[in-house]
Amino acid sequence: MVQNISRATAWIVLGAIVLLTIVPPSLRTTTPVSHNVEHATIFALDGLAFGIAYRGHALLLSIAALPLCAGLELAQLFVPGRHARISDFVVDAIAALMGIAAAKLCERSRASNTCRPQ
Repeated sequence: MVQNISRATAWIVLGAIVLLTIVPPSLRTTTPVSHNVEHATIFALDGLAFGIAYRGHALLLSIAALPLCAGLELAQLFVPGRHARISDFVVDAIAALMGIAAAKLCERSRASNTCRPQ
């Protein structure tokens, strides 16, 4: 059940990220927090959701996250008024990898707690 919810959440959030990446600046939503915090938060949460949704595939998810983050930044080159930034790529990629790593740590923690002799 948790895995199914995580999969739906991960893909919905990724869809929202893609959408917000390719819309013109006038349609992009903003929050009161800094640009980097916005990016780090959403990519870390999505990395976490993907890590939970696809347990046991942390390496593959990590490898896929890098070109995905790069592709999202490069896609902005084709949207008038948007700019691709290396700093955004770095923040996005690190945050996604941290989310995936957090899911892996939770997975390991759960495994060690359930496998521990009583």
